[in-house]
This record gives sequence, C-alpha cells and structure tokens, in this order.
Amino acid sequence: MLENLSQLVRENVQETVVNNAAVPNEQNEAVIQAASGSIFDTLKDQLSSGNIGGLAEIFNSGNPEGSAVTAQAAGSFTDKLAGLGINAETAKSLAASVIPVILGKLTQKTADPSDSSFNIKDVLVSLAGGADGKFDVSDVIGMFNGGGQAQAGGTTESGGIVDKLKGLFN
Repeated sequence: MLENLSQLVRENVQETVVNNAAVPNEQNEAVIQAASGSIFDTLKDQLSSGNIGGLAEIFNSGNPEGSAVTAQAAGSFTDKLAGLGINAETAKSLAASVIPVILGKLTQKTADPSDSSFNIKDVLVSLAGGADGKFDVSDVIGMFNGGGQAQAGGTTESGGIVDKLKGLFN
C-alpha cells in the first residue's frame, strides 16, 4: 500500500512540490516520501488507537477536509518537512495543500470498484499490519486492544469491541 500511496502522491504534487521554488529539487522525492509516510502512519495510528469513527468518516464521506485525521497527517508532514530543512511557512503551506488532496484521492480510489490500485480491504490489512497478508478477526481484535489477545466473549481489557465501535454508528 505504501508504494501505491507514494505513487498517488507523486502523481498529484507536480505544481505543489516539484514546481515549487521553496522546495529544492533534490528534496522532491524526500517530500513525496514524507507525505505518503505521514498519511500511512496517521491512518495506522487511527486504526490501532481504535478511532474507527474518524477513519469511517473520511472513507465514507470521501471528504477529508477539516477532519482530525487530516489535521494529524498534516502535522506529521509539517514535522517531517522541518526535519528536511524546509522552512516552517513553506511546510505548513505544503501540508495544507497536499494532505487533504491526497487523502481525498485515496478515499475516492478505495470507493471506486473499477480502480484496483486501492482496495479498502488491502488498505486495512496493510494498516493493521497483517503479516500473513490476510485480514481476519484476530487482526481486527488486535487493532482494538493494541495487539493483545481477545478475552472470552470478544472483549478486551479496555472494553468490548462494541464499545469501541459505538462512535461509528452515532
């Protein structure tokens, strides 16, 4: 998934990054990797922390504008750009223009049955860290309890899976 995400960023940042005088040409690929890495890490963090509602919101609406997920990814991207030596103002501007566009494209692609570049099941498997390449109940339960084992009845020490999913249906 990360390779496809990097390609998606690459395809959509020509004006914003590559043709941007504030981003040195030798930094273009590092900026692309920082953007895709920030989005991937944020989605993975949201999933592992049980924020299914936040993920469902952007994937179901297809509009990541103003979401907490977008804000977290933009903050991560800004920090990574600062680490590359890109000034704070440029980093914030890039984050504000790149992250929502890429998340929007990602959600569109997962919703499009004729586009096989991003399948929501594959995205979830990748985010959940399904080492065996399969997405099963133990992977899902592991997402909700930080990778621990489920107790009898499908509950985790911090509450049942249903408790974790309540926000998804409100």
